[in-house]
Order: sequence, then C-alpha cells, then structure tokens
Amino acid sequence: MKYIMVNKGVVKTMKRKVLKLKNGQSMILREAVPEDAEAMITFVNQVAGESDNLTFGPGEFAVTLDQEKSILAEFQQGLNQLFLIGEIDGEIVGNLTFRGGHRPRVAHVGEFGISVLKKYWGLGIGKYLLEYLIDWAREVGFIYKINLRVKEDNEGAIQLYRKMGFREEGRLTRDFCIDGRYYDSIAMGLQIDPEENK
Repeated sequence: MKYIMVNKGVVKTMKRKVLKLKNGQSMILREAVPEDAEAMITFVNQVAGESDNLTFGPGEFAVTLDQEKSILAEFQQGLNQLFLIGEIDGEIVGNLTFRGGHRPRVAHVGEFGISVLKKYWGLGIGKYLLEYLIDWAREVGFIYKINLRVKEDNEGAIQLYRKMGFREEGRLTRDFCIDGRYYDSIAMGLQIDPEENK
C-alpha cells in the first residue's frame, strides 16, 4: 500500500494480497469497493446469525444496497479509515473495518471491528486482517492508536488480540444485551509508536 501526494492532498491506494490459509486455501485480502455492496450485505447477514460476539444479530443489519455502496465509497475516501475484505473463490469470508476520529484531536486514533464466517474460523483469517491493519497504521504515519471492544467471553479473539500486542485498558459493563442477558466488553488498545511510523 502506498500514499501519494496529489494536489497537496493524500490519495489512498491499497495493496491487494494473496495469502495462504492454514488449510492450504488461498485468500485474497483487499480494500472493499462500492461494487462489493451486494456481496457485503450477504456476508453480514450470514455472519450475524453465526455468533453472539458481534454488535448486531440476525436481521439487525438493515441497510439498502445504495446505502452500503455509499458506506463503502466513504471508506475509500477517508484517509484514516479502512475497510478490508477477505475473499475465497469470489466469496467474502471475512472483513475488518477501522475508523479514525473525524476531528483533529482524535484523528490519530480509531476503533476496529472484525468478523469471519464460521466455517472459516481457526484458519488465520482474523490474524491476517489484523496484521494488515497494524501494518497500514504504521505505514500511513498518522495513526498512533488502535482500539477495540471485545465481548468478555470471546476468549479466542481476546487471545489473538493479546498475541498481536493489544493490552487491556478497561471494562465496559453491560455493553452487550443478548436475549435479555447483559455482557461486559473489554476495552483493549495498541499504541503505534511515532518512531515505527517513519
């Protein structure tokens, strides 16, 4: 990925990667584009019914095709945001979204969300998505903190985040409500040191 100067601004261009999963399959990792809107809606509606670890459940992702196209176009334009998808044989199997703050005082920090289709759990997709995000943050040179919130009982994700260098920074009580039961979220963060950005 590279950032090039155009008319005193910065234009985002992303590298597309082909990666080998633990089962030997190849996955394409790339930035989402508006043309992915329909496939992205299908993916989100499927993944919503496969896990209680997401901030939305089955039927709760109510966006139209035009709205999703606009969302993806907006991500392409934002310099401190990223929308990644992982594809196997043309099917979206995982995604990661990162949004930095909109105001100067918080533009250097953002939060991400990640999801993977259940049939592809344990193959390293989440790790690949997260590695790409961290590398991107270091390369762009203006992201200095990556935050996340994770449901307290999502042990697999918590273990991955710790392995990738994230540290626990607090607990948000009653952050999830699923079928009338409350769950806390663990807030975690990773500092991207300025020296690493040079």
